[in-house]
Amino acid sequence: MKVSEKILKKVKKIENGKIIRYKDLGLEPDEYFAGSKVMERLLKKGKLERISPGVFFKPKMTVFGKLGPDESEILKLYLFEDNERVGYLTGPGLYNSMALTTQVPAVYYAASRYKRISVKMGRVVIKPAKSYVDVNGQNYRYLQFLDALKDFTKILDLDTEFALGVLLTTLKKYNETELKTLIKYALKYPPRVRAFLGTLLEKAGFGSLTPELRKSLNPLSSYRCRISKFLPNANKWNIV
Repeated sequence: MKVSEKILKKVKKIENGKIIRYKDLGLEPDEYFAGSKVMERLLKKGKLERISPGVFFKPKMTVFGKLGPDESEILKLYLFEDNERVGYLTGPGLYNSMALTTQVPAVYYAASRYKRISVKMGRVVIKPAKSYVDVNGQNYRYLQFLDALKDFTKILDLDTEFALGVLLTTLKKYNETELKTLIKYALKYPPRVRAFLGTLLEKAGFGSLTPELRKSLNPLSSYRCRISKFLPNANKWNIV
């Protein structure tokens, strides 16, 4: 099959608004030069639009003109490598999706252990954030929960009592194995996060799982999380 036929067949199968890269075309190394020429022709014909070098999308035509890819599609481009997750959404975008704030973010934050994700692509701006452990498809939900505890006092438009209810409801959906995994990752986070998690676990009825968290904390230290008014047991964890 000719390179042009191979590319046209791939592009035809792609949904409008989806992102496509050279590596998605199934080209052999010696076909890339010819492939680039085909892609240029598709760009000139308006069949594709360029996002950045080597990254394109199939535009969706509407009465308002051409629509670009969804923001979620652009985020996936940087949170995954070879279909393996290497980063996750954190910051205001995450906290909005968790219903901890009504603020709609203008900037996204992406956390990765080894990759600094910094992107400005059209209306999408992504800034880097820290991940305390290697990210994969199994653990990123735990890390997002722990990030919410880490940033709790910085979340804009936060209704503390309601937000604590959201966090407790999430914890109660975990089984014991999942809670132990959450604790394992929490031990990589700052002490304030560990104390906050210990408080929540006790409140949710999982106090028997907290000794390792308590042992990891300095009994002479105190932590400001602004939750002691709503969770009286927070004082037991030196939270003020």
